[in-house]
Amino acid sequence: MPEFSKPTLEYVELLPLFVVFGAACAGVLVEAFFPRERRRLPQILVTVGGLVAALAATIWIATDIEVHADGAARGLVGAEGSIIVDGPTLYLWGLLLVFGILGTALFAERRLEGGLSSFAGQAAALPGTEAERLAATKGLDHTEVYPLLLFAIGGMLLFPASGDLLTMFVALEVLSLPLYLLCGLARRRRLLSQEAALKYFLLGAFSSGFFLYGAALVYGYAGSVSFAGIDQAVRAGNGDHGLLLGGIALLAVGLLFKVGAAPFQAWTPDVYQGAPTAVTAFMSAATKIAAFGALLRLFYVAFDAERWSWQPMLAVVAIATMLLGAVLAVVQTDVKRMLAYSAVAHTGFLLTGMIGAQGTGDLAIGQYSSLEGVLFYLTTYGFASVGAFALVTVVRDAGGEATGTAAWTGLGKRSPLVAGAFAFFLLSMAGIPLTSGFVGKWAVFTSAMSAGFWPVVLVAIGTSIVAVYFYIRHIRVMFFSDPDPDGTAAVSEPSLLTVGTVAICLAATVVLGVVPGPVLDLVGSAGDFIR
Repeated sequence: MPEFSKPTLEYVELLPLFVVFGAACAGVLVEAFFPRERRRLPQILVTVGGLVAALAATIWIATDIEVHADGAARGLVGAEGSIIVDGPTLYLWGLLLVFGILGTALFAERRLEGGLSSFAGQAAALPGTEAERLAATKGLDHTEVYPLLLFAIGGMLLFPASGDLLTMFVALEVLSLPLYLLCGLARRRRLLSQEAALKYFLLGAFSSGFFLYGAALVYGYAGSVSFAGIDQAVRAGNGDHGLLLGGIALLAVGLLFKVGAAPFQAWTPDVYQGAPTAVTAFMSAATKIAAFGALLRLFYVAFDAERWSWQPMLAVVAIATMLLGAVLAVVQTDVKRMLAYSAVAHTGFLLTGMIGAQGTGDLAIGQYSSLEGVLFYLTTYGFASVGAFALVTVVRDAGGEATGTAAWTGLGKRSPLVAGAFAFFLLSMAGIPLTSGFVGKWAVFTSAMSAGFWPVVLVAIGTSIVAVYFYIRHIRVMFFSDPDPDGTAAVSEPSLLTVGTVAICLAATVVLGVVPGPVLDLVGSAGDFIR
């Protein structure tokens, strides 16, 4: 009989994961043992404390990783090969934890709703019923959102660090299930919020099924679910090639759904519009970061030798995603839906970077590899998106958030600071020079050009021009249109939580546009994935 060997865990290197999941479990205990009216402050302290501790642990681990002479980080294959901690993993962890802290600040905002949060007081109560009215009258609050947020972040941390398909699937479910719940907890527009959660759940369940079926096909081809084992089998090329191609396609469906790529983007505008805006802000950055990290690891590690097969597929998806996102964003009359279709277009730009040149030998001086370009773009887009959605929460009328474009007419005259900050975020998303978005697009476009995908880059440039139109149109509405006294919204005074979030995102967008060098160097020093 073979000897049993005890599995080992590298507790120090995996500390950020343990801290976040531990804080989430502590949040569940707070819900169980604290009176309802006393849960909010402990939950916020547990959430922020856990995220800050995990961020500090991530920075500490990153400083201890040695780097090879060729720039590739010497990371760790831990948890019996299930979790990989390397340079890109640590960079993504840092990004996710930063946006988790900013998301927590938006979750904790109460001044905008008259002393209540933006989450429903009693989610089980049917909209419009007496039970819902009583919950609102009593000022009930769902503090369960904080452990749900932590569980989602824990899954996001595990997602790009996965070393095999089964771990990646578990991470996909751990990050998705809390988000399904959070999307249905809006205090106002309850039916729209519940519809968004149901659509997200049903489509997410289908995408998970595609992912699992794809994992089964790849296992049938390679005889292994680990990325290293799959890579060896693909390079050997001894299996049924049809199984491999089918598995790659189905796995791509599961992951492209999470990033909102065409033709799997249908959930994006409905969920972005119906979910509480604090959840939308967090999802817009964190979900995209985690899902693209998983995409990069899966295709660059497990299927790197099959690049000639999946690169054209991703090129077609990128073109379709950019065109659909930009064209449909033009006709939107709701700010959140406009930003949602904008997010779809940005997914196409990120996919353009993914198919770019990967090795330094393929790049000219001053250009960036595909991994560097995508990581930097995720950074720039994350700050602009969170800041924009945070500002959406403060533009309100008698019914709550005023997301109709007409309600923003003349906002620049009533609140020039809010309108100016929102305009700057839109200009960054458009890729205007001296904003972070311009540097991010430059990085991914030059990488794709180096790999010979100039038709995709031409489409990306064309859709960027279309995007400039609807961004500038909204800026014109805010600054150069006469307001209608009966149909416009006012700017509510938020607490320091929302103000601080917007200020951090605005500062990051400015700095990354004017002085991007330090972050580009940090991305470059992260090295490549462990193979």
